[in-house]
Amino acid sequence: MLSMTPVHAAETGYAPVNGLQLYYEIHGPAKATTTPLVLLHGGGDTIETSFGALLPVLARTRRVIALEQQGYGHTADVPDRPFTFEQSADDTAALLAHLGIARADLLGFSNGGTIALQVAIRHPQCVRKLVLVSTLTFRHGADPALWEWMKNARLENMPVELQDAYRKVAPQPENLRLMHDKAAQRMRDFRDIPSDALRAITAPALVIVGDTDVIRPEHALELARLLPHAQLAVLPATDHMAIMHRTELLEPMLTRFLNADLSRGTGVPPVGK
Repeated sequence: MLSMTPVHAAETGYAPVNGLQLYYEIHGPAKATTTPLVLLHGGGDTIETSFGALLPVLARTRRVIALEQQGYGHTADVPDRPFTFEQSADDTAALLAHLGIARADLLGFSNGGTIALQVAIRHPQCVRKLVLVSTLTFRHGADPALWEWMKNARLENMPVELQDAYRKVAPQPENLRLMHDKAAQRMRDFRDIPSDALRAITAPALVIVGDTDVIRPEHALELARLLPHAQLAVLPATDHMAIMHRTELLEPMLTRFLNADLSRGTGVPPVGK
């Protein structure tokens, strides 16, 4: 198991949005002048398991808002409502409205990256920049082994650290199996995002993938070429489980990308510049 830095929020709360009490945390300096950054966690994750390493680094200089989606972590489920990427995108936009934030940068990991894309499609006025880490857009973009595994996904095969993280904070820990099964069903039901919808996204984007990721690097390149204002970073010697812990690589490229001036063309400078 990879080690994580304890995360201490400056503010926590529950937002009444779309029938949920959506849990969120706000980190970083209160008087930060940068655009707020919203973190969207991966499937089966909590804020801590997706962002425990990176969040404290980013929050040194900017306001960071992290949330837990329907049925994940601190956020109680709506039993008769399935998990969908579109609904999670609407919930994210509603949280921003609740917090009085007109526009934010979004960083999504894995399922969170697909949600971030749906926010940009469904609520484009909310999004300034996108960071898409290990993000699935088309079914062919994932290693075929993922789909074989998903056919018979079972709670007993879920990483123990993710099970423990859920039980640690969930208002109804006994719902772990329900969360797992709904998350697995969302993936089994995954539908390709239309290419035209991706081409219509105007927000500058940074697409990040590991060279041994379950999301194929070729797919990340395909996504970066479809998005009108995007660049691609492939992290060496990095798989899906390790990518959010590569803070020594992520922090400088995220800082350069997020701080780039939008008034200069697309606001997408070369990562190494």
